[in-house]
Amino acid sequence: MTGRDRDPAPPPGPSGLPVGDLLVAEPITLELGVPAVALAVGAHPDDIEFGAGATLAKWAAAGCRVHHLVLTDGSKGSWDPDADLADLVTERRDECRAAAAVIDGADGGRQREDRVIFLPWIDGELENGADQRREIARVIRLVRPVILLGHDPWRRYRLHPDHRAAGFITLDGLVAARDHHFFPELGLAHHRPDAVLLWEADLPNHVEKANGFELTKVDALLCHRSQLESTMGVDPAAPPDEATGERDGFAAKVRHQLASHGSLAGQPSAEAFRLITDL
Repeated sequence: MTGRDRDPAPPPGPSGLPVGDLLVAEPITLELGVPAVALAVGAHPDDIEFGAGATLAKWAAAGCRVHHLVLTDGSKGSWDPDADLADLVTERRDECRAAAAVIDGADGGRQREDRVIFLPWIDGELENGADQRREIARVIRLVRPVILLGHDPWRRYRLHPDHRAAGFITLDGLVAARDHHFFPELGLAHHRPDAVLLWEADLPNHVEKANGFELTKVDALLCHRSQLESTMGVDPAAPPDEATGERDGFAAKVRHQLASHGSLAGQPSAEAFRLITDL
């Protein structure tokens, strides 16, 4: 498929769901197979679910050990000018843990300490510096993912600086993690994943089927209750019937995005990525 894949005009979507035309690269590959370990790196507490929620849920259901790494504290994620930011950070971390449990299950009733890893950088102020690259390299060397997932830093016209920075930090941290002589003070053996998948890809060349995991993605996203109004178009104070309609509308937008991505490879439902294997 060349040029732009054109779908019927989507319904207006929240900022977390880009659903417009996709530039695509040839050839489009399909399905990597289930990795033993996956590490997904998001700038904010809900980015991983938006970018790869269905893929991670599918892999987790097949036995993959999924790790979620969140780079910022989410402290800008409120429209309330009087919000208590310390409480907001705590709330967003709790939401993130709940979403991760939806994505990859209860782990036999245990709560893995490394299921969700939080780094302390301030929302909106993320920078790609040596300290950031060292931390990403440390986590990669610790959890040793077969597949690393994150933001595509090259997506054109991307507005949020944290998304750009998170993509570059992830890839630069990977380069450091794979080579012996970066950050030897960590005392950890180098590690090179087999592949990288970048979500919200500027030029996608790979899709992962989402069939059967659409609702899991939606349910995980709806765990981020502090973001319902600002990101998902759901008024948490609305009457029950109205709130249900708004949640259904959000779920329809998610399904539309998955259908749009799936159409790149003739699939009914999928998540699209930029796949990099030359690591």
